[in-house]
Amino acid sequence: QLQLVESGGGLVQPGGSLTLSCSAPGFTLHSYAIGWFRQAPGKEREGVSCISSGGGVRNYANFAKDRFTISRDNAKNTAYLKIFLLRPEDTATYYCAAAVAACSDGTLVAQDFWGRGTQVTVSS
Repeated sequence: QLQLVESGGGLVQPGGSLTLSCSAPGFTLHSYAIGWFRQAPGKEREGVSCISSGGGVRNYANFAKDRFTISRDNAKNTAYLKIFLLRPEDTATYYCAAAVAACSDGTLVAQDFWGRGTQVTVSS
């Protein structure tokens, strides 16, 4: 069973930046689209950004269009989400998901595999 592993979260001051990584030890991701999601305390999980298997299609939720950048390096079997100018409202657990599925408005429309998440806390 493919297991995704997120890393790169942490405690960051407002205005800082982070790069989150998503990998699948022992598996290859190049056939899968990757989606990043987040869930803040007391809120529903929401799509942040999505990238196609080859990287040619990338899209973002409206709130993510200015400060988030998704990328992937299939040679390293890793996808990334870079977040700039972090705000307290970005505090959430960030998850990656993989599927042979489309990206739409920043959301991977189907999710076959999930990671356990990485916590991002933005606070001074």
